[in-house]
Amino acid sequence: MNLSNLRPPKGQKHKKQRIGQGMGSGRGKYSGRGAKGQKSVSGYSRMRGFEGGQMPLHRRLPKRGFTNIFRKEYAILNVGQLEKLEGDTFTPESLVESGVVKSLKSGLKILGNGELTRKISVRANLFSKSALDKIQKAGGGAEVIQTAAPAE
Repeated sequence: MNLSNLRPPKGQKHKKQRIGQGMGSGRGKYSGRGAKGQKSVSGYSRMRGFEGGQMPLHRRLPKRGFTNIFRKEYAILNVGQLEKLEGDTFTPESLVESGVVKSLKSGLKILGNGELTRKISVRANLFSKSALDKIQKAGGGAEVIQTAAPAE
């Protein structure tokens, strides 16, 4: 058995149906579109959600809620994740460089999930209370940096 002998099962591959090839082909004259009407013309494409003129479902349903266009989304990192990393000084730029954080978005926020057993110093835009407590109990430092304008 080798790769050149592999073939698809019989009946799996079909020749594409060619339409508009004359009356004898069984798909001639109107090419399966019927005669006249909006759907028979070239370039026709139905709108997504079109329901034959009835008010579409997405327009019948009530709209709820609110989207805050000024919302800030932060890259988050837990104290437990910082514990596993090498080094004792962490900045947003160094964490992006090392690949721990993919994108800073509006900044970096440190959360308090996990344990911290060594002294580290962290620079971030925001800290949760528990993260701040854990860093300070371990003898480390936490510096709050100002949020830069989003780079979007």
